[in-house]
Amino acid sequence: MTDISMNADQLVKLDRECMWHHIIQHKIFDAVEPTIMVEGKGCMVKDVHGREYLDGLSGGVWCINVGYGEDRVSDAIHRQLKKLPYYAGSAGNPPSILMAKKLTELMPYLQRVFISNSGSEANEKAFKISRQYNRLKGKDKYKIIYRERDYHGTTFAAMSATGQPERIMGYEPLLPGFYGIPPVYCYRCSLGKTYPGCDIACARALEKLILAEGPDTVASVILEPITAGGGIIVPVDEYFNVIQEICKKYDVLLIMDEVVNGFGRTGKMFGHQHWDVKPDMLTTAKGIASSYMPLSVTMATNDIFKVFLNDPGDTLAYFRDISTYGGCAAACAGALENIKIIEDSKLCENSEKMGSYLMEGLKEFESLPFVGQVRGKGLFVGIELVEDKKTKAPVSEGLAGKVVAAVKEKGVLIGKMNRSISGYNNVLTMAPPLIIKKDEIDRIVTAVKYALEKCRI
Repeated sequence: MTDISMNADQLVKLDRECMWHHIIQHKIFDAVEPTIMVEGKGCMVKDVHGREYLDGLSGGVWCINVGYGEDRVSDAIHRQLKKLPYYAGSAGNPPSILMAKKLTELMPYLQRVFISNSGSEANEKAFKISRQYNRLKGKDKYKIIYRERDYHGTTFAAMSATGQPERIMGYEPLLPGFYGIPPVYCYRCSLGKTYPGCDIACARALEKLILAEGPDTVASVILEPITAGGGIIVPVDEYFNVIQEICKKYDVLLIMDEVVNGFGRTGKMFGHQHWDVKPDMLTTAKGIASSYMPLSVTMATNDIFKVFLNDPGDTLAYFRDISTYGGCAAACAGALENIKIIEDSKLCENSEKMGSYLMEGLKEFESLPFVGQVRGKGLFVGIELVEDKKTKAPVSEGLAGKVVAAVKEKGVLIGKMNRSISGYNNVLTMAPPLIIKKDEIDRIVTAVKYALEKCRI
């Protein structure tokens, strides 16, 4: 096999000529080479020139939970590809059935699993289910409530439910029927309150919005357990209790978006399990198969599912939805093995333990004049950078980018908020594979320290 690094110049040339990369202004490639990754093992990745990096982002978008080069996952996928790679999701196959069973064992309060191929798509399904569910019950409850700073995807409904204005800019008009509530963001409370004397006003804003729009029109609310791309924001402990009480009071379905939070990222199998809350629906992707294959699921209670059991001849009385790659048996086989690895290797526990160690190391930087807050849970950590600690004026996105570049100089990859909230893309992000070890955490902390010192000289 030809060593791909020998063809680096050709690959760079072809990349510039043919590729349209995600969330990249391609004008920069006039001056710099596009990044091309060719190999990964454990927590390490190698680029086309043979340079190795400790991946503090689990594949760039927080998804390679069990690390690179995990033979158990790739072998499970390979075996299934040879036996039966695919059959439409209108029929079952053994891996999809067994994966669905496993998920319901992990969350016994959610008993039905609908398979698709991306987080955006999983959220689209949840929105459609919540609207059709209510209409089958004779109610015209169709409005969807989301939280500012949360991200739910790139398709139009998912984008309409996303509280990140720069991700939406240029694609308007968005879909009607989507309404936002304030973020649960004590560091920058948009309501001017101070915890704990705030009565959790950001959560109680949900009730105010439901009453303003009319309880008979609101179908569901979708929330990330921990806000991800909007700044790694962890809610206060009382938050979800208030949210759940309001949802029950007004018969509003609670959807948890666990696309990023799920499968050990936060130190528990699912992010919402840090709090006493049981959603009516849940969406997840990324870590479900550690992105060795594209896969997502939308889970719902049996109470929701049973409403769709009607006269087979009634066109409107069943969930008329399909996802082509929801029938990929190989992806489900990979997910089953991936979940088994997370359990066998106690990766949730490692995420909690190594996450605490990472937080301990990074918390020391809060003494620096330009570090406003270090926050997170498990191996899901953010550093908010500010120009002034008293005013909390954010640093520019450009400066945050320079910090990320300086970390890369030390052979470590981290991320930052990327064109999400105008003027506030100032949070560095870290989410390494759940297999990470103490010495690798030390390397991340050392690289971040170097970058913070370099960029503030």
